[in-house]
Amino acid sequence: MYIIVGLGNPTREYENTRHNIGFDVIDKLAQEFSITVLEKKHKALIGKGIINGQKVILAKPQTYMNLSGESVRELVDYYKVEEETELIIIYDDISLDVGQLRIRKKGSAGGHNGIKSIIQHLGTDAFPRIKMGVGEKPKGYDLADYVLGHFSKEERAIMDESAGKATKAVELMVIDEIGEAMNLYNKKAKNVE
Repeated sequence: MYIIVGLGNPTREYENTRHNIGFDVIDKLAQEFSITVLEKKHKALIGKGIINGQKVILAKPQTYMNLSGESVRELVDYYKVEEETELIIIYDDISLDVGQLRIRKKGSAGGHNGIKSIIQHLGTDAFPRIKMGVGEKPKGYDLADYVLGHFSKEERAIMDESAGKATKAVELMVIDEIGEAMNLYNKKAKNVE
């Protein structure tokens, strides 16, 4: 079984913001594989289903980003999954260009508070993740304002395409093909003009 967690913030005001791209990918996976993500458990909205023959739990923590680890810890404990191989975290990354994906088997939080919280609660940084590039914060912008801001129309189109690639990456990762997913999707995205 795999637990696939998209990071974001609950409530309508955060919908479609850069910080909620993890939720967007979970929604895309749910749509693609006919999984309903509405059950409230483990401080998250979850849905159970099958992707590529593997049982999966799709999860959108409802704790707010900075406390994401509380939900992830409960999910990992309850479903007794190995975080090094059976947990996939999907989240926004400001160090990557808009739409660029970066798949990793482990790594530091890189300043991302949601990942910091998960590392703190799991006691390890060794869990697979898909970083979704949302672009660098413009000079003079407050970081919180930037990540809680909305994509431009052009960026949104790129992010929708990128979310599609992330779902394809998840399909490979749940059949133990993380290396193949990295080869296919860890490429530079086209720049927005």
